[in-house]
Parts: sequence; structure tokens; C-alpha cells
Amino acid sequence: MNHKEQFLSESYIKQIRQLDPAAQRKWGKMNVHQMIEHMSDSFRIANGKDVHTGILTQEEKLPRFQAFVMSDTPFKENTKNILLPEEPLELRYQNIGESIDELENEISDFFKKFDKDKHLIIRNPFFGDLNYEQWVALLYKHSWHHLNQFGVSNSH
Repeated sequence: MNHKEQFLSESYIKQIRQLDPAAQRKWGKMNVHQMIEHMSDSFRIANGKDVHTGILTQEEKLPRFQAFVMSDTPFKENTKNILLPEEPLELRYQNIGESIDELENEISDFFKKFDKDKHLIIRNPFFGDLNYEQWVALLYKHSWHHLNQFGVSNSH
């Protein structure tokens, strides 16, 4: 297991649980609770529960986008997701603990899905058709993007 898989499967939820729900964001509009539910949505795409049939990125740009996924280059602050509304989505759970439990389940389901089929390809609406290694790299990058948003720095 590489450090990205290990982080996502073993350390990420610990980091999330240590966040102060009232922590001030360095950028963006989401608060900690909204970010946790946003990350559940991201893992639901990665584990195949939320299916995207289209790809929003022009085909000729996909190789560059996929190279970015595999690079150590972080997402820029305030990266816009055109699939999201201007204001953060309504919370599914009023209790942040329930939102964290949901995220933990979606992460677990991601690993279970790919354990069953290591050659599985699942579509991301921005980065195209991704294999397991690409999904791990993208989820790792996305997880750290939002941890950094609330002042947690990456030691890697």
C-alpha cells in the first residue's frame, strides 16, 4: 500500500475528526461540515455510486488533466467546480458526526469496489475515465486541498 492509499484508508478520517467544526476557512465558501459532505460526494463518484456519463473537459485536454492528477501539483485555492452551485449545498445531516460516518463509509466502499476489480475504470466528470491508481491520486490531492483550506498542512 503506497502512502496515498494509506492516508486515505487510515489517516484521512482521523484528520477530519480532529478538525474544529468552527475552523475558519482560508478560501472558498464551505464550512468544515459542508466540506465533509462534499468529500463524501467525491468518494461516491469514485466508488461508482454517483455515475457521470459525460466528461466536461475537452478530449484533447484530458491527457494534460490526467497528468495533473498523477503529479504532486496541488489544486489551486478557490478552484471552481462548475457542477456545484455558487453557494454551498444544504447539509444532508445536521450532526457533523453523521456526516463523518457517511464519509468513512464512502471511503470504505471505494476500496471495496476496487478490491473486487483492480482493472475497473470509473468516469470522473472532469478528469475522464480513471483507473484505481488515478482515483487514489485524485482523491488524495482533493482531500489535502480541503484539509489545507482549513489550515491543516501536508507533511508529504
